[in-house]
Amino acid sequence: MTGTVTHDPPPGTGGRQGGPLIVTEDAGLLDDLLRLCAAAGATPEVHHGLPERRGTWEAAPLVLVGDDAARRVRGAVRRRGVVLVGRDQDDSGVWRRAVEIGADHVLVLPDGEQWLVDRIADVAEGVGRPALTVGVIGGRGGAGASTLACALAVTAAREGLRTLLVDADPLGGGLDVLLGGEAAEGLRWPAFAASRGRVGGGALEESLPELHSLRVLSWDRGDCVAIPAQAVRAVLAAARRRGGAVVVDLPRRVDEGVAEALAQIDIGLLVVPAELRAVAAATRVASAVGMVLRDLRVAVRGPYGLGLDDREVTRLLGLPLVGEVPVESGLRRPGEGRTPPGGNARGPLARFCTAFWERALTEAGAA
Repeated sequence: MTGTVTHDPPPGTGGRQGGPLIVTEDAGLLDDLLRLCAAAGATPEVHHGLPERRGTWEAAPLVLVGDDAARRVRGAVRRRGVVLVGRDQDDSGVWRRAVEIGADHVLVLPDGEQWLVDRIADVAEGVGRPALTVGVIGGRGGAGASTLACALAVTAAREGLRTLLVDADPLGGGLDVLLGGEAAEGLRWPAFAASRGRVGGGALEESLPELHSLRVLSWDRGDCVAIPAQAVRAVLAAARRRGGAVVVDLPRRVDEGVAEALAQIDIGLLVVPAELRAVAAATRVASAVGMVLRDLRVAVRGPYGLGLDDREVTRLLGLPLVGEVPVESGLRRPGEGRTPPGGNARGPLARFCTAFWERALTEAGAA
């Protein structure tokens, strides 16, 4: 059981803040709280009553007060981020004690364990504004969606954003291959197939291959071609908590896992070659994707078919236009040492991506 007493806890401010402050003399409760801190990857500071060192109570990112210690902290400075933790579901007096110490929440174990693990991990990671998350999907096969996804990620990393590129298409051949890093050390999707609940954002980032100053979550060369929806939700949520930019290369089908990915995407880019058959195929893709993703935009790729231009393509699809994706020669091919998509900062593809990020980040800042 959890409950809110006064006000919501403050959001993180970015950067690691350390572990919570625990105040209790209940050995059993302390064991439980230490276990939950370990699960969240945080190291707490433990006291039996109000800390003697000046400022410790006020500076802690989160304070967990055992119900046994409520009386001993009653005179403490009022602050946000105090949680009163108990075990007795039937003790109605816990709400009065929470008000007396100015607690934001009342939590009763074991029911509230997952909520508390999430809160502890949030403060340990210093969670701030979530990453701007962009999904890229082809209107038809061979539309160039993977190339654009890589170019967007490479460009974001070059601009100084913490960037994670997610390959959500198990049949696409692997974005690590497109970036020339199929042999790079690090985990791939199958390693996260059993993930449930919360995945640590920092641990996720550090476990992935680093290519061109960004982290890449792609597929290995094994037989795994599907990840449970719960794992997709947990991994993408962890990626977003780190801030910066997340780019997701999406398949054209929408299953449960893809729907989980779409639910966490801020902007979708539908890459559509300017051909009548491609527009017809893209209409079906847009219809399926649009049931989950509200902000879907069109990136048109030439050359243009007879009677088509970028405005006509967007009119037929009924979606807003991002722009025309330029064709860039000399991109990396598997096994070659050429520049990755978007790697040439002066190239037309990188300029397109830079302009997109400038607009998207401005829109996100104004939201």
